[in-house]
Amino acid sequence: MILVIGGAGYIGSHVVKELLKSKEVVILDNLSTGHRWAVDERAVFVEGDLGNKDDLKALFSQYPIEAVMHFAASSLVGESVINPMKYYMNNVSSTLTLLQTMLEFGINKFIFSSTAATYGIPNVDMITEETATNPINPYGQSKLMVENILSDLAKADDLKYVVLRYFNAAGAFESGEIGEEHNPETHLIPIILQHLLGQRESISIFGSDYETEDGTCIRDYIHVTDLANAHVLALEALLEGKKETATYNLGNGLGYSVKEVVEMCENVTSKKANVVMAERRAGDPARLVASSDKIYKELGWKTEFSLEQIISTAWNWHQTRVPVKG
Repeated sequence: MILVIGGAGYIGSHVVKELLKSKEVVILDNLSTGHRWAVDERAVFVEGDLGNKDDLKALFSQYPIEAVMHFAASSLVGESVINPMKYYMNNVSSTLTLLQTMLEFGINKFIFSSTAATYGIPNVDMITEETATNPINPYGQSKLMVENILSDLAKADDLKYVVLRYFNAAGAFESGEIGEEHNPETHLIPIILQHLLGQRESISIFGSDYETEDGTCIRDYIHVTDLANAHVLALEALLEGKKETATYNLGNGLGYSVKEVVEMCENVTSKKANVVMAERRAGDPARLVASSDKIYKELGWKTEFSLEQIISTAWNWHQTRVPVKG
């Protein structure tokens, strides 16, 4: 049985869908940002907190858990700057409680959801796992701290782990059962689609004078199901003894500009966006694109969804979330 912490959240719930094809799953989620409707009914659901040792001990005592996947971090960059204590408490301290309790129960296999924010603003066209880590906000810093903790525990306590650093997760489950729903919403694709559904008056593009082909920032978008499949492959590598420790980037290796994303949303929806050009945001690099060559070579993972498919699945999902009038 696999324990998925944060399995009611956006990425966690999609990983659960893929895991259930071959595994039994128990979910721990405090529902602070996750949703009960996102929980697959085939999984065991326990409402609790990864920082609560009693909740963890009860889980590890009751269920035959062989590995843990962690998706329960606080993840808003702006909030982390305003409230760093929250990020260090939840993302670092609570994760330490989880790791300590796991090891006490003899559970030593761990999949960690990390982030491109660990790299900060790298001055390279293509980010590899060898690119220097230099986070510029508490969110990225907290994730990198846990990565370093995992490395130390692997040497001292025989912890086996895979770190997955990903870029911009997007899209929704192809059936439309689950998808992206945050409050507040900070991600580009859902913001555009909400606007095209009439839920926002306009969308803003922050900066049109970057050194890119069309002057707008380039980012790496990856479908959430592609992400989920990478987590399943990483888990299998740990369970089968193919890997003891590893760190992988998850990205599409291409990158799309903000204008390209807006235009694709318009094409998919057959609607025209009201775009407002705005000043650059502080700290926004011109280009953030990941190389996923390492995980392709070692685990055979590659992306299957195009940008159009990412947006199409997201559009199908967001249309179901529009309140019915009358």
